[in-house]
Amino acid sequence: MSTLSTRDLIINIPGRPDGSALNLNIEPGQVWGVLGPNGAGKTTLLHTLAGLLPARGGQVVLNQSPLTELTRRDIARQLGLVFQERQDSFPATVMETALIGRHPWLSPWESEQGCDQALAEQALTALDVDDLSGRMLNTLSGGERQRVAIATLMTQNPDIWLLDEPTNHLDLHHQVKVMGLLREQADAGKAVFLCLHDLNMAARWCTHVLLLYTNGDACWGPVESMLVPDALERLYNQRLITLQSGGVSVFVPAP
Repeated sequence: MSTLSTRDLIINIPGRPDGSALNLNIEPGQVWGVLGPNGAGKTTLLHTLAGLLPARGGQVVLNQSPLTELTRRDIARQLGLVFQERQDSFPATVMETALIGRHPWLSPWESEQGCDQALAEQALTALDVDDLSGRMLNTLSGGERQRVAIATLMTQNPDIWLLDEPTNHLDLHHQVKVMGLLREQADAGKAVFLCLHDLNMAARWCTHVLLLYTNGDACWGPVESMLVPDALERLYNQRLITLQSGGVSVFVPAP
């Protein structure tokens, strides 16, 4: 299984000082939640970890190799990304979209085989969109398209899952189902790193948390040590009421 780490990483936010250097180790079995207000750099960090944006300083290391020394195919076989917003440029069915996840594993001009089709079918079923497999993607609701995007990542089957607001557009039932699926993937040996706005989802499903502040400060660690009122109230500039439910902290904005 692959490990994703950063060495003195400084993400590049235009007009902002360097801030904290990030030295993270994202390992198999972990679910990392990235929390922070708008503009703190959550999406920029995710895209930097995926090699889509250059860092201002430091390195991203994938399985002991600097990301900059790997080919895109090598990266895609180990690491996958679900974007917060997507532009679907080409008409495609749900099944055709899910099968895009197999492309890193196919040689040029090679067609998908039965095993690839089976992986896509399993992923679509896991995300409750198997009944939409023949539908054109651009006819789906926002929540359905979000679940197809996650199913495509599941079909890709990388060791490291990067997701930007994966519960966007989802109803409550599917928010819970998606977060439960991500935790199951981690329990099976994947590493999951996702941006969130919901403190309570982080408290329930994450093993580790990274707090990103708008001034560039950052702190990280096990969820129990990070989700504490002082740090969170500073993070969001909002007083919180903390409750306990089933041994898990629940955070409610104070009036």
